[in-house]
Amino acid sequence: MDLLVPEIGLLAWNTISFLVLVFLLGKFAWKPIMKGIHDREKSIDEALNKAELARQEMARLSSQNEELMKQAREERDQILKEAKTLKDSIVNEAKTQAQTEGAKLIEKARIEIENQKKAALAELKGQVSALSLDIAERVLRSQLDDKAKQQELVNNLLKDVELN
Repeated sequence: MDLLVPEIGLLAWNTISFLVLVFLLGKFAWKPIMKGIHDREKSIDEALNKAELARQEMARLSSQNEELMKQAREERDQILKEAKTLKDSIVNEAKTQAQTEGAKLIEKARIEIENQKKAALAELKGQVSALSLDIAERVLRSQLDDKAKQQELVNNLLKDVELN
């Protein structure tokens, strides 16, 4: 039994030492350790919140980027449509202008042809009248050489004048 007594003393001293250690740890170490754990937990929560916010921001930016790309495509399509419309209107306007100019040129050519035709006819009439006068002069000279024919021509002319 002697063995129990020293062990009880040892047990008492161990218990006192443990309680003093717990008291000292509680007084000096437990609060800083708990504060460190709490701070660490808080920093992990903040990091998780920041990561969540970053993920949400990335999702928002991705959505915004897709919307901007959609708008850019729509603007591009609109610009291409306007360019095609403008091209078509310019082509149609050029065709219309070319037809108008062509019609003007054709009309001008027709008028020029008509004027040249009239000038040619006038010149032809002048030549025909000159030839006719020349022929008539020659015929009259040949007929007026003979006195009997001259008298007959004068009588015929007088008859024509009296009838009218």
